[in-house]
Amino acid sequence: MALPPEKIAELKQMIHSHLSQANIQSKIRNALSESVGEDRSGHMEQEALLANLKKQGLVTNIMRDLKFDVTEKQLPDPQGEVHADIRVASTPSRKVTNIDPSRRHLYIRVFRGKAFLEHLQDGEQLPGRPNSNFVLHVNFRGQRFRSLPTPCAVEPDIQEAFLLELHKQSSGEASSMVDCPSMLAIADPIHLVLVRCDPSGDSNLLSSHYIEWRHVLASGRVNTSLELMGIGTENQVPVGILDIQLELIPKLPQILAEDVISAQIALEKSKQAERERLFLVYAKQWWREYLQIRPSHSQRLIKIFAQDENGSSRPTCSYIRALRAGRLLDTPRQAARFVSLINYAKVPTLGGGERAELWTSMHTFLCLNKGDSEDHAVLLCGLLLGFGLDAYVCVGTKSKSAAHAWVVTIATDGLVTFWESLSGHRYIHRSVNPDDPPDLKQYKPVHPYRTVGCVFNNKCLYANSQPTDAIEVCDFNFHNESKWKAMSPDAISSVYGAAPGWACVTPLCASGVDTHLASNSLEQELRSLVTDHRKDVGLTTTWNDQLSYLLTPALAAYETERCTGVTSGTEEFQDAIRRAVPDGHTFKGYPIQFVHRNARRAFSTCLRSPVCEEIINCRGDHVSLAIRVRVFTYPEAACATWIMFACKYKSVL
Repeated sequence: MALPPEKIAELKQMIHSHLSQANIQSKIRNALSESVGEDRSGHMEQEALLANLKKQGLVTNIMRDLKFDVTEKQLPDPQGEVHADIRVASTPSRKVTNIDPSRRHLYIRVFRGKAFLEHLQDGEQLPGRPNSNFVLHVNFRGQRFRSLPTPCAVEPDIQEAFLLELHKQSSGEASSMVDCPSMLAIADPIHLVLVRCDPSGDSNLLSSHYIEWRHVLASGRVNTSLELMGIGTENQVPVGILDIQLELIPKLPQILAEDVISAQIALEKSKQAERERLFLVYAKQWWREYLQIRPSHSQRLIKIFAQDENGSSRPTCSYIRALRAGRLLDTPRQAARFVSLINYAKVPTLGGGERAELWTSMHTFLCLNKGDSEDHAVLLCGLLLGFGLDAYVCVGTKSKSAAHAWVVTIATDGLVTFWESLSGHRYIHRSVNPDDPPDLKQYKPVHPYRTVGCVFNNKCLYANSQPTDAIEVCDFNFHNESKWKAMSPDAISSVYGAAPGWACVTPLCASGVDTHLASNSLEQELRSLVTDHRKDVGLTTTWNDQLSYLLTPALAAYETERCTGVTSGTEEFQDAIRRAVPDGHTFKGYPIQFVHRNARRAFSTCLRSPVCEEIINCRGDHVSLAIRVRVFTYPEAACATWIMFACKYKSVL
């Protein structure tokens, strides 16, 4: 592999810096002195000196400590070949990894894409017009990866590689080399999600595909073509084809017969089908019993099954997993803030009619960075369960009888709290007793919810069997069998994770956005847009950098209030503004928050506000403008972008 001259110079500089900082030069000098001293002639050839250095382990230590910023990594292949360009990234950035020879790995190479016929026009990129890109996401047993963007085309040049670790789940054996029988028992599939990212920042889900990888145990290496299918109602229509190669590293000492692998997979599928059949029989009987309580219950929103992005009907409880965010989220309220920053988007449909319903898996939802209210509620419920709360997803209606999903938590003292996953707001619920006298002051709810049909989490499902499903009079004591009909926890646990893809662990990834760089870049773009806009209307622009800096505490206070519900720091901000604005001058400010970092979209939105438009087009004596941008990052691609426009002027009136 030939390196360009600039890489060679960079490599020499890195080696020189490392040798001087790590005091390795003295070690090499001592080792050479000992080697020459042992040779009676006092003279040794260069090859002999290098051999002695390698024998003492100095060369190995130097190469191990050095970390080169290159995009190729060569790995010894059992067949004598070399694999290049391995990209292992639990975060969106590209990384390079070293292979542990004591662990088993599954190496996936994507060679090319073809037959993406919906993108016939995308291959002809016009000058000055950015192109849409394909991004491939991979998830396997909690290991998440993302490819680099590839321009959309009929035959996209998707050339990526991912290194997945295979290990045993049981404690005490996870560090040992996994053998063939153990790998055969790993039923977890590899989940691929293909997303199209548009220049505007919007993303669209193209395909969600599960790979059955265990056929590689029959040969150690398999080349195959994956036919990616569409989403929802288009799940029978091919989107495109990916040519991939699966390979086990290191080489297997023994392989399994193909019929043994096929028999194991067939056995697992038959057991899965039987569990699903038994649960369906139980669910039908449970539903008949529920309707016997009141025939009007058939009009309530009871969600036992929901269709996922691949068109499979799954029990709603199987969508939820208790999710621990590690160091990425510190409190339940911060988790609610994070979920609310994921874009809300309804499922697109062809033609008119009722609202389409499509629940996506957690991995797909995080990759797409947008979803419906059910997707947000499922993720928030999983995070709250991870924080140890008694949380459930509520399915019901809000204003105008629109179907909606949100989260409810039940405290140990019985306090009921609603969590709106789309906004992060919390509401305390106090039920109204319909038997109370009319003159008694009743609690007036402030939340937007109207009815509730059922609640569920990963272990249980309760259907509302109270005389009315109006939420004002609803009692959330789930242990009261006269008010809530429970589904058997044993029946739910029997089907929970029945399909291998249902039980995929999806950990959260840290944000790859540099908050300071993103804030500065967006602020400079907005300054240019404001300057050009004022120039078009015949106005000059003077920026006040000091006033811009003084806006920073206000943006921090706004985000803190959204996370905690507590307002702080406003007194200092107000005092600083009073000191910065002279007598006879007027100060105006306009804060606004976005969930994206597109300057033009944000600016056009701000101009639609009369207050902001007045600030940007401010006229008068001694007019100076100020702007401050602060990007707050959260896990995945979620971010809160706060922008504040301000002006200081002396009125001419």
